[in-house]
Order: sequence, then C-alpha cells, then structure tokens
Amino acid sequence: MFDSAYESYITQKEIPHSIYEIEGAKEVAIEFRSFSKTAGFTGIRCAYTVVPKELIGFTKEKDKISLHTLWNRRSSSKFNGVSYVTQRGAEAVYSEEGKRQVEQNIKAYLENAKMIKKGLQKADFKVYGGENSPYIWLKIPKGKTSWEFFDELLETKNIVGTPRKRIWFKWRRVF
Repeated sequence: MFDSAYESYITQKEIPHSIYEIEGAKEVAIEFRSFSKTAGFTGIRCAYTVVPKELIGFTKEKDKISLHTLWNRRSSSKFNGVSYVTQRGAEAVYSEEGKRQVEQNIKAYLENAKMIKKGLQKADFKVYGGENSPYIWLKIPKGKTSWEFFDELLETKNIVGTPRKRIWFKWRRVF
C-alpha cells in the first residue's frame, strides 16, 4: 500500500512520483492518492486508488484471485463516488490554471519548510525533511520527552509542533 498524497512536493528528478515507476511494482503494490495535500482538499474526501490487474491475491484455499476484480466489486457496491461538486474541484486541479495554482501553493510550502529548517539548524538542532515534503523533523534534545519539548517550545518560543514518539518532533507552519 503506497500513499502518494505528497507526490506533488517531489522536486528531485531521481525520486519516483509513483510506486509504479519502480520495476515489478504492479505485481505487489496498490497506490492511492488524495487531493488533500496537493490541492487543499482536507476534509472534502476526494481520492483515487490504483489496483493493477497484475496484482494477484490468494484465497484461504490458496486459489489465485484478482485483487483488481475484488476492489472493483467492493467499490461498486459500497461507494457511489464523491459528489459532483467535489469531482469538478478535482477536475480543476488538472486544468492549466489549477496546475499553476497548485504549483504556486506547493512552492510556498516548500519555501516555508526551507526557512524553518534553516532556523532550526541555526539553533543547533539535528533537522531532517523540508525537501520533497513540507514537513521538518528534528531530534529532541537528550533527556526530554516529545511532550516536554513541545511544552518548552510553546512556553518559551511560542512555537507549535507535533510531538512524535520519543525522539522526533514534526514541524509544519500553516499560513
């Protein structure tokens, strides 16, 4: 299962935009992508799933079965599709104007991530991300939990992040 929601943020030419750019992926992978990250559709619920015809599963009895056929049957009987208004919004993403607006928005998020990363590096944090993604991760200082670090940054610097596990902290500034 490959979520390519952030595909539009990929700027490096050598990084694939789809799992299917990798040889053999059609026999082993399902790719899905929502419009939430690319076009700001958060909460609207518009996405698509690619289940290649080459993808085969097995029953309990070890008989081969097409996952594409199963997915099509499931989708056809359980889901009527997204609303017409939402479909038209998704269609607009692929228009020349839509592509321009999406590109402009993504560029702003990547520039913002670059700025945050530089600032955190300047403050001597071990920082990752901000390339091919609008997120920045930093290693939490030794001896602190993610929540302790969250509280410290909020109270002393007025900075908000998202605590993750024990040693990583995810950053994203929202305009």
